[in-house]
Amino acid sequence: MTLGDKQEFNEAWRDLKEVFIQQIAQKYYGLSPQVAITFPLLIGTDGKKKMSQSYDNYISISDTPENIFGKIMSIPDETMWDYFLMLTDLELDVINEYKSNVENDKENPSKIEEWHSDMTFKKNPPLGSILIGKIIPEIGGDTLFSSLSKAYDDLSDQWKNKLTNLDAIHSFEFGFKESLEEKGGRERLSSALKENPPVSHPVIKTHPLTARKIIYINRLFTSHIEGDDSSNSIMNFLLDHIHKEKYQCRFSWEKNSIAFWDNRSVLHKPVNDYWPQLRRMERITIES
Repeated sequence: MTLGDKQEFNEAWRDLKEVFIQQIAQKYYGLSPQVAITFPLLIGTDGKKKMSQSYDNYISISDTPENIFGKIMSIPDETMWDYFLMLTDLELDVINEYKSNVENDKENPSKIEEWHSDMTFKKNPPLGSILIGKIIPEIGGDTLFSSLSKAYDDLSDQWKNKLTNLDAIHSFEFGFKESLEEKGGRERLSSALKENPPVSHPVIKTHPLTARKIIYINRLFTSHIEGDDSSNSIMNFLLDHIHKEKYQCRFSWEKNSIAFWDNRSVLHKPVNDYWPQLRRMERITIES
């Protein structure tokens, strides 16, 4: 438990004890129980923890208008809807319409359209992922998967030997370069950049359970292979190879469909061909 987590736990435990003691005292003195109306806590500008001065993720009413504006603009996109809900007097259906328009706008298409494994820019990427289909378009919106172990099996012995001791650099900055290039993008993602410096992974990995060899690169997060030439000939060959149709399968979604895959040995890619229909998923990430 981190210091911040421990502090948050202690605060919640203190509040719980106070409520419990008050209820016992009221019952003892024959008083009617209190009725409490609770509200969710506002998430801080980091998009992770509750807003608090101790977490340095707060907006003060004494801040200058310029600072308030800058902090609001730094809020992660997914947190923006909590601010709409808790800080405006807009009706819920209006907020949902705004959210739908942003998620489903030709001018705001999904930025993740490349083949990838989830979060390979981390030293220990997730073991697996689960997606649950909640809102599914009538046509389109499939997900493609590609087997990295089968792609390795089909390499020639010469290529297998050539790749054995090579490493590749995986980078958050490379993967989200389009978001970073947007106005205010570097400020908005500054914490994520700091927390996720580039990491190195072997180009060829061995799966810890199946012992099968895997070509461990992807077009979204792998910036380059160390020792490759200036034209990235090795990486370009491998990317073309692992995307071959013969290694792929296509998952067609229905409402409440569940897809569960091994992030260590499978690439995936969303097919964004369903506009102006909606496609909304719930994701569970399984850590290593």
